[in-house]
Amino acid sequence: MSDDLVTRHRAVMPNWLALYYQEPIEIVRAEGRRVTDSTGKTYLDFFAGILTNAIGYDVAEISDAIRSQLDTGVLHTSTLYLIRKQVELAEQIAELSGIPDAKVFFTNSGTEANETALMLATQYRRSNQILAVRNSYHGRAFATIGITGNRGWSASSLSPVKVSYVHGGYRYRGPFSAYSDADYVAACVEDLRDVLQTTTSGDVAAMIVEPIQGVGGFNVPPDGLLAGYKEVLDENGILFISDEVQTGWGRTGEHFWGFESHGVVPDALTFAKGLGNGLAIGGIVARGDLMDCLNANSISTFGGNPISTAGAKATLDYLLDNDLQGNAAKQGDKLLSGLRDIAARHDVVGDVRGKGLMIGVELVEPGGVEPSPPAAAQVMEETKARGLLVGKGGLHNNVIRLAPPMTLTDEETTEALGILGESIAKAQESRAK
Repeated sequence: MSDDLVTRHRAVMPNWLALYYQEPIEIVRAEGRRVTDSTGKTYLDFFAGILTNAIGYDVAEISDAIRSQLDTGVLHTSTLYLIRKQVELAEQIAELSGIPDAKVFFTNSGTEANETALMLATQYRRSNQILAVRNSYHGRAFATIGITGNRGWSASSLSPVKVSYVHGGYRYRGPFSAYSDADYVAACVEDLRDVLQTTTSGDVAAMIVEPIQGVGGFNVPPDGLLAGYKEVLDENGILFISDEVQTGWGRTGEHFWGFESHGVVPDALTFAKGLGNGLAIGGIVARGDLMDCLNANSISTFGGNPISTAGAKATLDYLLDNDLQGNAAKQGDKLLSGLRDIAARHDVVGDVRGKGLMIGVELVEPGGVEPSPPAAAQVMEETKARGLLVGKGGLHNNVIRLAPPMTLTDEETTEALGILGESIAKAQESRAK
């Protein structure tokens, strides 16, 4: 991309709007799992627009569904009118959710979905108290920033809700990191009980949890943690909200939703990202009584519009018809195994974790566990130079995030592991000097 476009971007866009890479790229074409920048260089995409291009690029079935809707001339109507694809998609998602008497409300993003979940929960319980998990991320709006437990993404201490944070998110560096799975779950559940007794007035509205923390660095808790949480929540009449914005649609491989690894069913779940395969769509599924608790009028101008729901319905159908959840499990196992082999040879890698096609590689200073943002930054540049795009996150900005489209092939997985191995070796060499 030309320096001129970078300069123009920085002149008119906010300073806090981050760009990846020392020399940012402009993506101008894409096909399959590969994208091409404005200089003509092609990359294997292992971040998928932040987990959003879940099926990949230029998928005929999805493009045809969008074109079919475009051909009607109806791009927009608002929720004041019936939208056939919206109803069909809601029926399908409600059934897939496993939530009893489920109803669905569509939004434009995960942030908006989580804002809606907070509004419903606080209205239903007549309380503004929320429980969240340390190192969490739930969006960039006023209330969702208020429940985000990661200082790097908390732009303001002001909030419309009162938040109490519990342990359980960042296992690698948490105070219970050396515990067994069972002891870890027990300690986190006991911490939840203590937080309820010491930092709340008791009548908490809801707890919101990412089954795998996304922005926080793809942190994976032991299976059963959410079940332990929910036992305490049920004892106190507190609602449970599962933030499935990144874990939904089979990406974890094991299950369709992240919460299913824990043997629980939430009162509500939020979704976005992969459902639209690039189109702006999000939403919330909730028990009917919870969804219907509002006593004021509301609509959504753009949420669930004809274009986004037509594309999302085609995306969901494609995902289910082609068992992309199974492919996520298969390719994820291969990636995790390969990355752990790489980690065994390079102590600049402190941790490799994940499920399915949600994998985090935490970089540390060789010989210890000190977070190494410079190593992560170097791996980002090295992979880009070799034709692979990856993501970055974590509390200390030292975690490489891998989340390719769920249509990933065996050959592409092997290619990516080769590039990652070479790039991590370079970071090891630099940090060991």
